[in-house]
Amino acid sequence: MTDNEEAKSRGRLAVTRADADGITVLILRGEVDYESAGALARATPPADPTAAARIVVDLSGVTFMDSSGINALVAAYQTARAAQGWLRIAGARGPALRIVQMVGLDALVTCHPTVEDAIAA
Repeated sequence: MTDNEEAKSRGRLAVTRADADGITVLILRGEVDYESAGALARATPPADPTAAARIVVDLSGVTFMDSSGINALVAAYQTARAAQGWLRIAGARGPALRIVQMVGLDALVTCHPTVEDAIAA
């Protein structure tokens, strides 16, 4: 994977965008909340019906996520689906995993222990 873009919002969330075999990998570090969720939205590839969007969001470095983060993930899922692609979550644990499970996002988006597992699935 190589870094293509890094977005930061108020120093609380860093989003690194990388590509692996045509799959966009968004690596999140920090807190995903109302003030920082826009960084995730900006890093998500736009819907392109001519190219299937395949996105893995790595949550292994997320220390906190509220409903704004869930909304950003749902929007990314909808964007990927509109482009005949998919969204997968990797590395969710602790508070991030609890909210993903609590709202039932894991029933909509498949979750994997690592980015490598998500790419290979």
